[in-house]
Parts: sequence; C-alpha cells; structure tokens
Amino acid sequence: MNKPIIIIGNGGHASVLTEILLHQQRDILGYTSPSEETNSYGVKYLGTDKIIGDYSPGEVELVLGLGTVNVSTIRYSIFEKMKMQGYTFSNCIHPKAIISITAILAEGIQVMAGAIIQPHAKIGENTIINTGAIIEHDCLIGAHVHIAPGTTLSGEVIIGNESHIGTGSSIIQGIEIGKNTLIGAGSVVITNIGTNKKAFGVPAKEV
Repeated sequence: MNKPIIIIGNGGHASVLTEILLHQQRDILGYTSPSEETNSYGVKYLGTDKIIGDYSPGEVELVLGLGTVNVSTIRYSIFEKMKMQGYTFSNCIHPKAIISITAILAEGIQVMAGAIIQPHAKIGENTIINTGAIIEHDCLIGAHVHIAPGTTLSGEVIIGNESHIGTGSSIIQGIEIGKNTLIGAGSVVITNIGTNKKAFGVPAKEV
C-alpha cells in the first residue's frame, strides 16, 4: 500500500515531482522548506525538515524535491541522513516516461516526462533522469546522479556516483564517466572522463 508523501523542498524541481505524484494519485501530506512559500498546487507547508521526525518511517514516504545544476552533495547528504533514520524514498516516474521491463531502478529514482530507459540499464538510488533524457541499453548509472534534460547516453555507458551530466549532452557508446564529475551542457563525450573532473565542449575535454 502506498504511504502518504512528504516532499522535501518547494522549488521548480519539486513542482515537477508534485505533478508526477498527482498523476500517480498519491496522497501528498505537504512539503518542507526553511520557511513557508507559495505553492501553486495548494500543497501544505509542514515546516522545516525537522518536522519529518514527527512521523514514523512506517507512516510516510519521502520525495526529495531539490534539483541540481552542478555537482553537489546536498541531495546525497539529505538522502543518506533520512535513510539512516529509517525513512524510505518513493520513486517518481512520469506516466509518459518509457522504461524497459528489464531495467533496474533503485530507491528514490525520479524519471521525468519523455525520458526513455532501455533494456538492462541500471539506475542507482536517488538519481534523476530528467525530461527527455535517453538512457540506452546496458548503461550503468550510479547513485545521486543527475542526467539533465535532453541528454543522450548511448549503450553501455557508465556514470559514477554524484556526477552531473549537463543538459543536451551526448555520450557515445561504452564511455565511462568517473564519480563527482561534471559534464557541461551541450558537450559531446567521446573519451573516458575521470573522477572529480569537469569536461566541456565538442568533443568534451577535461578542464
């Protein structure tokens, strides 16, 4: 049975997730934020993240409504903190996403409208597959990764944990991207990129 949802955050990314949850007909208890803000969906402000402690892990599920535009530890930190307290994160999958029956999705995955995940791809926990992104066959995406809108990963690409693949990027087949690495928007990646790197351009080069 689906449990009521608490959304952590109230920005633009949270609004996209709210619509997905409404499509899924999930019960949204409210959102948390440092202060009360306008919410165009009428979702109730519950308080700061501390208010989550008023609900037992067995009562609710969480949705992490904070996006990223660069390599960031904030999603990782919040996810791990709440997991240590016993909470579960719900997967948010838009009904217009296409996901192979053989793809494997971990906990807390967010898949936006128009995204495609092909056979035997594996997606790590707390990862965002954003609007219109294409994850081809046998890709291995780590935990806490953001695959930004319009990105294409050809077959057998490997993305390390906590990396950010910028909007409209393309990565050719068999490429490996290390952990905590940023691929700039619009880049075309034709060689492996290491850990803790930044790479930009056509073709992408480490900087």
